[in-house]
Amino acid sequence: MSGDESLKALYSKEELEFKTEIQAFAEERIRAFDDEIEKMNSYEPIRILMREMGKKGFLGPLHPPEWGGTGQGIVADCIVAEECARINEAFELSRIANISLFGMPIHRFGTDEQKEKYLTPIIKGEKIGCIGITEPRVGSDTAGMETRAVKDGDYYIINGEKRFITNGTEADFMCCFAITTPLPNVHPKKGMSAFIIDTKWKGYERVKYYKLSGLRGARVGHIRFNDLAVPKENLLGPENKGFSILMDELNSERVGIAAQGVGIARAAFEEALKYSTERIQFDQEIRYFEGVSFQIADMAIRIEAGRALTVQAARALNKIGNKAATKICTMAKVFTSEAAVYVASRAMQVLGGIGYTSEKKSERYLRDAKILPIGGGTTEILKYLIQREVYREHGY
Repeated sequence: MSGDESLKALYSKEELEFKTEIQAFAEERIRAFDDEIEKMNSYEPIRILMREMGKKGFLGPLHPPEWGGTGQGIVADCIVAEECARINEAFELSRIANISLFGMPIHRFGTDEQKEKYLTPIIKGEKIGCIGITEPRVGSDTAGMETRAVKDGDYYIINGEKRFITNGTEADFMCCFAITTPLPNVHPKKGMSAFIIDTKWKGYERVKYYKLSGLRGARVGHIRFNDLAVPKENLLGPENKGFSILMDELNSERVGIAAQGVGIARAAFEEALKYSTERIQFDQEIRYFEGVSFQIADMAIRIEAGRALTVQAARALNKIGNKAATKICTMAKVFTSEAAVYVASRAMQVLGGIGYTSEKKSERYLRDAKILPIGGGTTEILKYLIQREVYREHGY
């Protein structure tokens, strides 16, 4: 599908060339580690691939050259996300948590010293980062955060827990959000701060990583802070301005997840397409039965629509800014997340019984795709945001 002539209407010449380059890397290097990541549930290949991508500059599109990036922009990073997710979503989930979820807050709000110390090694693939938002009793309601950071001389002492943290048990650094001025003094949105944590520091406890239905090899962990002392110079942005930092990161995350959805959908679609030309029933390939071929058409439509919406959202982020692009970025995340699950499910149906076995990858694609409508904001909460923006645009 990446050779489709219609892609020329969506991407520039330079973007298409970059897409070809990334696809070749993914096919050769990520494919080489795919079985080890999936079947052995191993994180080490993810570290190896991160280093390789860093050396080639493939972790750099979101970040400027002065900190080791390439400055190509979010459309290029979406290309990386799609091609990586097509081969191995566990790796791509780890990559986006590293380079976007951790990297973008440091990029946008960090001091020069913080960027040199914490962002550049991430872009080079030498270190792994994560973001600490979700808690045992806090999901979509981030303003309900319970983790506390108390100022004590030259340090902030952090206590609390974070869960479902991608890379959390493996990361070298975390961008952690905590309440510095609690109720009843101010609303949590005005009392939240962001911190850069070195996970080697005393008090950073790796409680466990979750055994997931899909995404074998990824490490989504539960983290506990026990009197973790963070130097005041590791405060990210001004004190009590963490909520705006958190909100600033969300749209780039949503677009990145949208691109992942396109990648997973492509992988499932391609397996089903190939199988439909090989499986013979009633003396003909099953592609000639409308019950199969119409499903192939439905899958192809959703993939093309999802990619177009994702690229539109990415370009909107560049042209109209973060706040103005909220609706389109959220739409892209919702649509492609649901499309990925739909395509993976339909692909399994095309394969029939063999698709429900581990001899084919369709069952894995369905397991991997199901995280997309959940992580990075559930479809339900995002539809609430979309309808709010729609009513606002129409003056209601």
